[in-house]
Amino acid sequence: MLIAGFDIGGTKCSVILADVKGEKIDFISRDEIPTEGNWKTIIDTLIEKISGSLHRFGLKQEDIKKAGISCGGPLDSKKGMIMSPPNLKGWDNVPICSYISEKLNVSASLMNDADACAVAEWKFGAGRGYENIIFLTFGTGLGAGLILNGRLYTGTNNMAGEIGHIRLSSEGPVGYGKRGSFEGFCSGGGIAQQAKTYFTEKLQMGLECPLCPDFETLKELTAKDIVLAADRGDEDAIEILDRTGRYFGLGLSVLIDILNPEIIIAGGVFMRGHKHIEKSMAEVLEKEALALSLKHCKIVPSELNEKIGDYGAISAALCGLRHRGVQADLRHNVRGI
Repeated sequence: MLIAGFDIGGTKCSVILADVKGEKIDFISRDEIPTEGNWKTIIDTLIEKISGSLHRFGLKQEDIKKAGISCGGPLDSKKGMIMSPPNLKGWDNVPICSYISEKLNVSASLMNDADACAVAEWKFGAGRGYENIIFLTFGTGLGAGLILNGRLYTGTNNMAGEIGHIRLSSEGPVGYGKRGSFEGFCSGGGIAQQAKTYFTEKLQMGLECPLCPDFETLKELTAKDIVLAADRGDEDAIEILDRTGRYFGLGLSVLIDILNPEIIIAGGVFMRGHKHIEKSMAEVLEKEALALSLKHCKIVPSELNEKIGDYGAISAALCGLRHRGVQADLRHNVRGI
């Protein structure tokens, strides 16, 4: 079964063609573009990329049987609408499912990216065999997908898992429109904010900063730069990620105490830089989380690695939540496709 998957992110968007045979996914093509311009321009460009891939591999548009869209919330999955996510400026009440359905002449389903990735890791990655899973995006923003007692939990109006909005401190970087939030401390954008404050202080004091020698360099600094510098042994980058780890541990302690998961799987920055985050994270967890709950919880990077978004977009199509109840048993739904 040929499926088109759309992975909509605050920094970049991608479109994937995949052939799904039972529980095996064969990825055929993947195209990525920056998230620049209005939503229609971006979606139209992605659909053009699909057309190019179909032609390249000798396929036809009618060969596509389903489309899935993975995107950060808030969303209305039942109506197939994106509703003003903080990392997608101008994407206000976007009828993305009906738009893509009309363009491709297939049914399309929309899923919160954290939920989609949670299902993907549960079905194909590190979450296989577990019943209580938390997946954390830890990318441009921070969101959680929740598999509780063997079911995806999305909440009363599809807003469960918006953990980035939790305030961890009265002061700190801004994320999800809130100073000192979990997302402010633990997201790509939040880490970049912290790095700029850190290096501004050092530069104003006249101190040497190999990673960021001047204010011009400071403007372009990203979380990816910080992780790569830490891998090279840069002490400033290591210090910034150590601080990130402390707040990550604090936020995780809240999730562990409330939800008592078996495994927490994190993508994005944690997936790429976990070795610089885990030590301080573990120290805070030992102090803050309930010991019995922590003992039974593993915290690991995404097993699907850089392809997690691709798997998530395809999982959104397989689950088809727009046409099911928000607490559908996805093990049954996915296996039955």
